Amino acid sequence: MEKEQQLRRTLTLVPLLVIGLAYMDPLVVFDSYGIVAQLTKGHVAAAYLFTIVALLLTAYSYGKMVQAYPKAGSAYTYAYHSLHPHVGFVAGWTLLLDYLFLPMVNFAIGMAYLSAAFPDVSPFVWVLILAISITTINAFGIQLTANITSLLVTFQIIVACVFAYFMVVGLQNGLGTGELLSPLPFFSPSFEFTTVFTGASILCFSFLGFDAVSTLSEETKNPEKTVPRAIMLVVLVGGVLFVSISYLMQQVYPHFQQFQSADSASLEIALYAGGAFLHAFFLAGTMVAVVSSSLSSHASAARILFAMGRDNALPKRFFGYVHPRLKTPLFNVLLIGVISLTAAFGELEIIYSFISFGALIGFTSVNASVIGHYFIRERKRSLLDMIRFLFIPSLGASFCLWLLASIDQHALFIGSTWLTLGLIYYIFRRRHNPDFSFHIRDKE
Repeated sequence: MEKEQQLRRTLTLVPLLVIGLAYMDPLVVFDSYGIVAQLTKGHVAAAYLFTIVALLLTAYSYGKMVQAYPKAGSAYTYAYHSLHPHVGFVAGWTLLLDYLFLPMVNFAIGMAYLSAAFPDVSPFVWVLILAISITTINAFGIQLTANITSLLVTFQIIVACVFAYFMVVGLQNGLGTGELLSPLPFFSPSFEFTTVFTGASILCFSFLGFDAVSTLSEETKNPEKTVPRAIMLVVLVGGVLFVSISYLMQQVYPHFQQFQSADSASLEIALYAGGAFLHAFFLAGTMVAVVSSSLSSHASAARILFAMGRDNALPKRFFGYVHPRLKTPLFNVLLIGVISLTAAFGELEIIYSFISFGALIGFTSVNASVIGHYFIRERKRSLLDMIRFLFIPSLGASFCLWLLASIDQHALFIGSTWLTLGLIYYIFRRRHNPDFSFHIRDKE
């Protein structure tokens, strides 16, 4: 019998937390602030609170499924084993929206900033440099990726803290509202639940880092304990950071409708609160964020493809391959690098719309997997178990579906199209390849 390909376990809690935060991108709160501020009428902090509640429930479900199946693959693996292999394929296919296109998003953002700084250089050159660098680092193993991203995430947190310091000092000196404490960013006369929920449906993708942590279960020491802790910490640390920063930005610059460009509103606030120094420092931090998020998203994408390839959901010879010396899914790493080159030609808004659909479908499937594995298959049905394995995951799934219903129609259309293509591929391969089958394995 062919020996199952496995990855090397080297990661502990701190590197996992770092990779999760890098994937999340601590500075992402600045990227989305202007758009969400206008959408929610100045209640970004409130939208983040709703998002945190929904995703803490889902993070709980991720932790339970990691304990059951400490393997690579994230939502794909959990749905595959707990619900049905066919459902696992659907979950994995939709999650590929996030993992395949997030590196492309990062490269597109990096290209935009570097092209603005060096207009005489072809934008494709910057994408090529980023793709080669990120792909090479990931090819040499997850531990190297973790070591590099730890330095980059540290710098990002420093940038966020410096930004926050300037805003606090500015408020104390009468800048903006001149009030350090106020309920208005959370609730004001213009508060509307509908707009806040729509804002939350956008902001939930700021927390994709906790899903990225679960994809590294097979490379983590003692994953049943380490990964659930890392997942909860990523959501909590990111949540506190995002709520605090968005609160201060609303207080410093309450006239959200006056942004010259909502896409780059944070740069306007940086210049307003800290002058040329903070403006330049924030730009440097943004480029560091592009690199760190690219490293972690690239690594996670390769692991999702590896898990699906090992289970023969995708051609096993290519996607299930592990390099014998590097112990990395090398072909997948190289493939993600090639796909990311298309960042030079894609529209950023279209790429973002792909991502929104896949994440919430994946989150919903993980909540459903907890019910399928613990409550149905293992019959854990005491009162406490019903709370842990039925009520909490049901509530998490409901929140995710609620947020899914709040995203714009363009995202729903593109996501549905992607899902349809996956189903066509799945049916075609089952009919024309007799070796295309799933074999549910017991957990290690």
